Amino acid sequence: MQIQYVHQQIILFAYFLVYYRQISTRQVDLHMDKITSNHLADRSQQLLERHRHIADGISILLAPHVEVIIHDLTTQTIAHLANNFSQREIGDASALDDMTFGPDEQIIGPYDKLNWDGRRLRSISILLRDDNDNAIGMLCMNMDISVFENAQTALNLLMPHAAIKPQPEKLFRDDWQERINTFLHQWLREHHLELAYLTSQHKRELVHQLYAEGAFEGKSTANYVAKILNMGRATVFKYLKEAKGN
Repeated sequence: MQIQYVHQQIILFAYFLVYYRQISTRQVDLHMDKITSNHLADRSQQLLERHRHIADGISILLAPHVEVIIHDLTTQTIAHLANNFSQREIGDASALDDMTFGPDEQIIGPYDKLNWDGRRLRSISILLRDDNDNAIGMLCMNMDISVFENAQTALNLLMPHAAIKPQPEKLFRDDWQERINTFLHQWLREHHLELAYLTSQHKRELVHQLYAEGAFEGKSTANYVAKILNMGRATVFKYLKEAKGN
């Protein structure tokens, strides 16, 4: 009987050791998870800290029309605010808990939002990732476009589309200046150039092209071309002579 009792005590002690080991292991795992979680949170905050100056720079450049917000996705809170006009505060909930991001997802938007005061915003969001490509933050830019909409409304009042009619053919049939202007600015667009920065070679090429288009058939055309290209009449005639020789 004594041997059987000792045997039972040994079995109970063994069960106790197994149970205690399980409890200890679970506590260690929870402790390690907490340490890992805290480490990741600290690491993500360090990475997000690098983007604060970018947010500030954008808001300064485009002030007062652009607000920049950095969301910390590990804590689901607002980590930084620049040029705040949305009445939010650092530490407020980001409300992004339910969002999932694909591995190739980097830029979201642009999209429209409505501010608390009724102003329309045009927004874009950029995912911020760590070295392992995990999404740790989001940089959101909100542009107040109401000021541009108001300007557009004012311009529409001054220049309503309905009041604009096609050019009267009888007035523009022989308008060589209009044809030169149209050709000139089409040529500038095609060559990605600006009139004020044309070189001598550009001007030579333009005179040759205008001659090929028959632009110099009008009276005083050479004088007009010399004025708009900011060059002497003698130079225009020189380039015309070259064009005729070709």
